[in-house]
This record gives sequence, structure tokens and C-alpha cells, in this order.
Amino acid sequence: MVREISAGGVVVRNQDGEWWIAAIELPTEEASAPESATRAVKPKAKPVLCLPKGLVDPGEKPLEAALREVREETGITATAITKLADIKYMYVRSWGGGEKVFKIVSFYLLRYESGKIDDISEDMRVEVGRARWVRLAEAAKLLAYRGEKQMARKALEYLNANPAP
Repeated sequence: MVREISAGGVVVRNQDGEWWIAAIELPTEEASAPESATRAVKPKAKPVLCLPKGLVDPGEKPLEAALREVREETGITATAITKLADIKYMYVRSWGGGEKVFKIVSFYLLRYESGKIDDISEDMRVEVGRARWVRLAEAAKLLAYRGEKQMARKALEYLNANPAP
């Protein structure tokens, strides 16, 4: 079985007394170009909302990977507040030989620093349809994946317990 180590971020921003997080939508079929067979992420029939995350590169620390992935996938920069948790799951690759993969994703709570959401390179559009701000209070309902819903809940719990991180 293949093992993958990834890292991602729950980037928070307080605007007018309300917490928001940066989220990404995977590319959709209608937004996909005809060359979609070469895409890193298979286009979805309808928008799938998730957190920015990706593989930890050789020699890179998970927090460094989380900050890089946030920058690449959302266009914003952030700083670390705390590690939220690791999520672990298995999946079967839909490409190559259909291998089983055991994946660990370390998620970090990050504070927005600068940049404009969705200001990403054209090359990144194969992985990200668009990036946008989502109310943290609604994120657990809107995010597509169970582990990421848990990370949104953990972020909200942390911010409620530590109002000025």
C-alpha cells in the first residue's frame, strides 16, 4: 500500500466581528477545458468545497507545506496559530493502477496575513476551480469531506476559547 503525507490549512480572518475561512472549489466539468484528461484533479459534476492542502515535498516540514499549499491554491499568505490535528484515511487512486493509498493530512490553524483570495496562477486552475471566503460558522455544513468538516469545527472551538489568537 502506498503512503502519502500531506498538510493543509484552515486560514481564518475576522471581518466585522465574524470569522471566515479560505476554502477552494475543485474544478467542475462545465468549467473544464477539453484537455481535462491531463488534469491533476478529476473535474466534478457540481462544486466540491474543501480546504487547501497538498503533498509534503521531500525535505519540507508539514507546516511549511501547509503554508505553501495555501499560497498556491488560494493566493493568500498566512501565519501559523496552532496545529489542529492529523486526519487519516484510505482511498483508491482513480489514475494509474488504482492503488490503495493510506493518507495522513496534518491540518494547521492559520491567520490570514495578506493577498487576494483566488489570485492564483493559471497552472493551478487544474486543481482549483476557485478560492473563496466562507463563514466559519457554516463551514462544517459546506465542506465536502468528513475530516475537513472536523477541522472547521476544531478551528471554531479554538477561536471561541481563544478569542484573540
